[in-house]
Amino acid sequence: MKNTFRVVAALAAATLIVGVTTMPAATAAVKTKACLALDTGGVDDKSFNASSWAGAVKVKSASTSVEYLPAASSSEFAGNIKKFVDNKCTIIIGVGFAISGAIIASAKANPKISYAVVDDGAYDCNADYSVCNPVANVKGLTFATQEAAFLAGYVAAGYSKTGIVATYGGAPYPTVTCFMSGFKQGVDYFNTVKKKTVKVLGWDGKNGEFIGDFQNTTKALATSKAFEQAGADVIMPVAGGLAAQTAQNSMTSKKSVTIWVDTDGYVSANQYKSVLLTSVMKGLGEAVGSVITDASKGKFTNTSYVGTLANKGTKIATYHDLAKKVPAKIQNEVRAIAADIVAGKIKVKP
Repeated sequence: MKNTFRVVAALAAATLIVGVTTMPAATAAVKTKACLALDTGGVDDKSFNASSWAGAVKVKSASTSVEYLPAASSSEFAGNIKKFVDNKCTIIIGVGFAISGAIIASAKANPKISYAVVDDGAYDCNADYSVCNPVANVKGLTFATQEAAFLAGYVAAGYSKTGIVATYGGAPYPTVTCFMSGFKQGVDYFNTVKKKTVKVLGWDGKNGEFIGDFQNTTKALATSKAFEQAGADVIMPVAGGLAAQTAQNSMTSKKSVTIWVDTDGYVSANQYKSVLLTSVMKGLGEAVGSVITDASKGKFTNTSYVGTLANKGTKIATYHDLAKKVPAKIQNEVRAIAADIVAGKIKVKP
């Protein structure tokens, strides 16, 4: 599969981007048919698939139908998308960074169908990413999660009793590493303003700890235990459903707490609520619902959606059951830091 979905490279080539393309509205006699090609993990993955599908269901109406196809592995992505093309879907949405290549390939072959991809800028890049261009009928639904992860890193550093926190990823995609990068920057900022030396395990700014996929529960559990043995008492897994292994380990060992990502884990994975410090959230459902609504109104464009702290497309959750263990001063400082990020006073790199 041609690798067409490096967000960072696409942004670096922003000067090559041409004008916005608007897809024609469906005729009044045609119902908008929104079809979601899910990532692996199932529709109830407590993460991308579940949130994206919930957003689609929310905008379902008499004139807009929604449906999905699950994928047991990435080898099924292209086939599922082809089924949607054959079934005359009017907008096809790929859920997750990994499916972006298959979405773009289909979009280029079917220019009259609208497409979107969750968590990718949806650019068509050459082999070395020196040239990246938008695809006329694909909208990227992206999130500057490094901004919210910065806040989580600051909270983690302020909460930690050992002075050691950790993070790991499923695979080294830019949409994974931006969480890890923001987290470390937040810890570093805490160290600067507080004159502390809280250490981050699992990410040094360029390289880090990765499971290799988003399914290896055994390795995720072993990684979580290893971080604890090294002294980490706050762990942020950026690995989809594998976060459950980290949270379960936190409950069992009572040596650490977990930071959830993508959704508010207190709601989506409530069984782990006692050990969830906070969550770095993406407005997945809102983004999916928005692009379906736009398509149904004939307002679809290929302008990428970017969720930020400013537009509430990314944020951290409240501290829920652990609120009393997060010093009030830290909570107030996090709110002030968020305002400074929105105002541009603090720059957070992906």
